[in-house]
Amino acid sequence: MSVFALGIELDGEGSHPAAWRHAHHPPGESVSGPTLKQKVRAAENAGFTFATFDDSILPPNGGIKARVDAVNRASFVAAATSTIGLVPVVETTYAEPFHTSSQLATLDYSSRGRGGWIAARVADEAAASAWGRPVLHGRTELDREQSDAITVVRSLWDSWEDDAVIRDYATGRFLDRDKLHYIDFDGKSFSVKGPAIVPRPPQGQLVVFGTEADREQVDVVLVTKADRDSAVQAATASDGLAFVEIDVTLDTSEATAAERLSDLNQHQPAADRSRLQYTGTTTGLVELLTELARDTDGVRLFPTVIDEDLPALARYVLPALFTAGVAHRPVPGSSLRGNLGLTRPANRYARIS
Repeated sequence: MSVFALGIELDGEGSHPAAWRHAHHPPGESVSGPTLKQKVRAAENAGFTFATFDDSILPPNGGIKARVDAVNRASFVAAATSTIGLVPVVETTYAEPFHTSSQLATLDYSSRGRGGWIAARVADEAAASAWGRPVLHGRTELDREQSDAITVVRSLWDSWEDDAVIRDYATGRFLDRDKLHYIDFDGKSFSVKGPAIVPRPPQGQLVVFGTEADREQVDVVLVTKADRDSAVQAATASDGLAFVEIDVTLDTSEATAAERLSDLNQHQPAADRSRLQYTGTTTGLVELLTELARDTDGVRLFPTVIDEDLPALARYVLPALFTAGVAHRPVPGSSLRGNLGLTRPANRYARIS
């Protein structure tokens, strides 16, 4: 199944640190449940394949210095949505992978198979203090902890076979103990015996997103490059799915994209995130995404101000892509894996009969 996936980042008020100044609600409502539901429902109604939710144990840089845990946000909107994939960031550095596995499996149940996970590193030593862990030094240690965490989380998802739950009330048997498995992982930072405390998720394995350095362990590589040619080159080098990350600032009826950025930067300059940048008309963005669809598997868009850019995306950009057949709305009742063209994986521990 060939797909071109459309993802959107919905953390805070937008990717710009001054985005809160242009939000369509008071700052005090930024982290409220109704505000979150409104944004995610708007993205779902627009036809986005998945929404992501940034997170860190450390406070956000710039803007409003508060956020609710990303897995909790995704789980909260699960019952209020039906087709859009819900993909929180969960950092692997210093965190306990057993808890990460349980939280994400629960998200997959609450969303009926629409869960995903962006596995992220954190290099700031303040995170070690927050977790009460010794500091990891250098990229090698961060990469090793990331690899170990993904290995443990994926193994725990498989530690229950699909038919391990019996629920035979007449005999009083509710589990087949032979279909629960120890994972027996012993690493440098942690050891995990297992099995999990949550049965195997509906998707078997949630969709795992990561960086180019994680390509051997993830389902989707998120490509962060500052120019189009480099992004396409990196995406085509991936054996699996590769999505290009793009910062998006669009013209609105009130101001051009350049004017909007200039106004925001007067309050607080945006940090350089080394992502592909698009600033301009909705027509130009449609053309860019159409070009990327020829060589890549999808995109994750970072709207500069969600309340201003998401309506423009919903009204002008996604409809044009759907009409041209470049992208398609998620199929109702399908899992996130299904909407990305991924099959449900076999359980690594299941006996082959």
